Amino acid sequence: MSSPPPSILVLDDHQDTLDLFVMVLSQRGYEVLAVSSVKQALKLTNEKRFDLLVFDSRLSDGSGIDLCKHIRETDQLTPILFCSGLAYEKNKQEALNAGAQAYLVKPVSISLICETVASLLATSERQAASLLKGGQRRDSGELAAPAG
Repeated sequence: MSSPPPSILVLDDHQDTLDLFVMVLSQRGYEVLAVSSVKQALKLTNEKRFDLLVFDSRLSDGSGIDLCKHIRETDQLTPILFCSGLAYEKNKQEALNAGAQAYLVKPVSISLICETVASLLATSERQAASLLKGGQRRDSGELAAPAG
């Protein structure tokens, strides 16, 4: 029995960006949900656990940075990738300081999107396996049983 594909939530208020992420990542075997508002993203992250979150910085109903900070209050493990048109170093640092693991500047190549997503998911899997093996607390606050 194979494991389900990694699930990715993409938040951007530009439909063409959402379409690109859905097309590219779905073709590579990921389960991708795309939303265009902070409100929708917040609802989904409260209902479902995702393996990766992809946010734009500025959205019509709020800030990806603020959403990232909110998520980090209860979930320190799920990797967060920003893909934004804000290209200054201060914008990247703001996202990383909020809890993101990576920051890509639009326009971005498909190959860089795929490489970054694969890298973040691989790192996340290794961290989760390490936490489970060591009996560490997971993001839900539950104590994971040591493997073995």
